[in-house]
Amino acid sequence: MPCVRWLDPDEQRTWRSFLTATRLLFYQLDHELQRDAGMPHGYYEILVRLSEATDCTLRMSELADATLSSRSRLSHAVQRLEESGLVVRRSCPSDGRGALATLTSQGIAALRAAAPGHVAGVRAHLFDQLGPGQAMQLREICEAIIAHLDIRSAGGPA
Repeated sequence: MPCVRWLDPDEQRTWRSFLTATRLLFYQLDHELQRDAGMPHGYYEILVRLSEATDCTLRMSELADATLSSRSRLSHAVQRLEESGLVVRRSCPSDGRGALATLTSQGIAALRAAAPGHVAGVRAHLFDQLGPGQAMQLREICEAIIAHLDIRSAGGPA
C-alpha cells in the first residue's frame, strides 16, 4: 500500500481556500446570469464557444470537449437552447453520424445581451479583488494545473 502524503496545515488551508473561492465565484456568476439573462452559466459558455467558432458552428463532440461536458449532458443543454431558439442542430454533411450545433441570430442577440453583465461580474468578483501581479500569478497557476490535467492535450487520461 502506498504511503499517503497528507496535506500539511498550510496546504490544507490553501486547498480549502481554493475550493471555497471557486465554488463561491461560480455560484455568484451563475446566479447573476440566471437573474439577469435567464440562463445558467453552462448555457452561456455554450453560446460563447459557438460564437467564437467559424460560422458560429461546432460539431457536438467538439463542443462537449470545449465545455468539458459529457456528450449526454451537452446534448440535453443544446436541446434546451434549441427550444429557446438560440441554437439549431443539424446532421454533419461530411459524416452522417455526427451533428453540428449552430448559434442562431437570436442566440447571438441573447449572448450580446448577457455578456456585459457577465463580464462586469467577472471583473467585480475576480479581477477587482486581486492586487498588482496577482492576475498573472493566478493565470500561471491555472495554466500549470490545466497542463497537468487536460486530457485533450495529453492524448488521454493519465
